[in-house]
Amino acid sequence: MALLRTRTRRRRWTAGLGVTALVLAGGGTLAAPAGAAALASAPVDFATHCVPPPIAGIPPIDGTTTAEITVDKPTPKVGDTVTVTYKVTKPAASNPVDLALPADIMTPTGKVTLGGAQSGAVTVAGPKKNDPVPGKGAFPPFSMTGTFTVTQPGAITLSPGDYNIHTSYLMELDTPCTVTNPPAPVSETITATAQPGANERSLQLGTASGAPGDRVTVTGAKFTPLAEVTVVGRAGAAETADKMTVTTDSAGGFVARLAVNDKATSGIVAYEGAAWDAEKGAGPVTYTVIDDTPPPPGSQKINTAVTKGELSMTQAGDTVELSSVDFGQGGAATGALKTVTVKDFRGGPAGWSLTGKVTDFTGPGGAIGAGKLSWSPACTTKAGSPSTCVPGSAGPVGGGGATLASTPNGAVTGGEFTVDAGLSLDVPAFTAPGAYSGLLTLTLT
Repeated sequence: MALLRTRTRRRRWTAGLGVTALVLAGGGTLAAPAGAAALASAPVDFATHCVPPPIAGIPPIDGTTTAEITVDKPTPKVGDTVTVTYKVTKPAASNPVDLALPADIMTPTGKVTLGGAQSGAVTVAGPKKNDPVPGKGAFPPFSMTGTFTVTQPGAITLSPGDYNIHTSYLMELDTPCTVTNPPAPVSETITATAQPGANERSLQLGTASGAPGDRVTVTGAKFTPLAEVTVVGRAGAAETADKMTVTTDSAGGFVARLAVNDKATSGIVAYEGAAWDAEKGAGPVTYTVIDDTPPPPGSQKINTAVTKGELSMTQAGDTVELSSVDFGQGGAATGALKTVTVKDFRGGPAGWSLTGKVTDFTGPGGAIGAGKLSWSPACTTKAGSPSTCVPGSAGPVGGGGATLASTPNGAVTGGEFTVDAGLSLDVPAFTAPGAYSGLLTLTLT
């Protein structure tokens, strides 16, 4: 996700938004959260194609970039946010003009490529900070940081990706550099594990359809050993009369032969306990009852289906402009979160939760702590939605995170919702003037 940027007069306070699956930090002034220590990893070399600004009048540069990727969590759990640092120790590009460049006019941005158990790209950005660069001299080393959320267990590889060097001196110029033969070599590998106590129960059906009265083979795995399990048909979120109980074996598995008579049955679930519990159940797995009974003479059978969708969210923008605060006075830099729209079209019994956490706000005067950012959440439910959105509590967001909005579990859930929040950053009175940036990561589960 991209950085949220603020500009008012000569002072700037910036916040960022991130989203589920991959939570990314985009272009802007960012730094790793305070206390996040990067671990050693292997530097790699890769062929790079850099295109100088047209004003330089020189051809593209095909060279070699030396870089390394480090992370703050080498063994994260699914759901954890990992901070990634992309350090370019030897850029392929150089100052394309004869004019010397002064210090602190370069802003790098780039991508880190994920592979293995989780694919995608992490957007990273670095601060506007560099040593002076002589005319036609080599660009100095630079570092960029970003974050992503672990979604899958297993080995996840991280490789350097494309990067861009933006210079702000006399004019705004970009020197984009792309990996010639992507992906670049792997520089870092992390091993992700499932959260302790995560529900790993699973179901498989021997067939996806059958006539009324047919028996379907239901195979369960990773349930509690020697536990009683209910296997039952579903019509949407409601249970049908197609129901039986089985006892798992010593490994937590079972095989059941469920007779499906109800023509309304559209899926099958299995769970431990007296009633459905998403933490102790598995499914639903889609099952279709094929009614081959011929219609009476002079009539026509009309069939249709309702297809379930996904839980998703979108943002009205990715840059929040907070008001400026005067040096020596301090106080609240205020603004509003860009509206987040949540769509829950899963059609099941589970609600959702939208949470957020923020990094420290970094700038020329050091950092403004993450705990200085507070929000006042609000949410609206679209008419006709089965669920009702509940806003989180007003108060600090912080690095530990807070709930922005949620909906409860229910027999039938879903709908469309808009989520907003007033933002307030408490800036200490004598914070050094300049641009300060933080990254707010939103996670929908």
